[in-house]
Amino acid sequence: MNKVVKKVIKFFYWFIWLLLVILWNYGFPEASPFQDVLVAVFLSILFSLIQLLQLRYLQKSSSRSKFKN
Repeated sequence: MNKVVKKVIKFFYWFIWLLLVILWNYGFPEASPFQDVLVAVFLSILFSLIQLLQLRYLQKSSSRSKFKN
């Protein structure tokens, strides 16, 4: 994967995370600031794990390529 594709994917994950945080804030306006931070941190950790799993999957699939040099 080239650097531009990686940056686009990283931006996409960041945008989805931001969208979910905004939806949380509008969906639960009575939530305390602590709950807002807790949900934002939870979503951040979740998206970090998703990116890590995706990276490991891509590394495994590229190592099993039929066309090795």
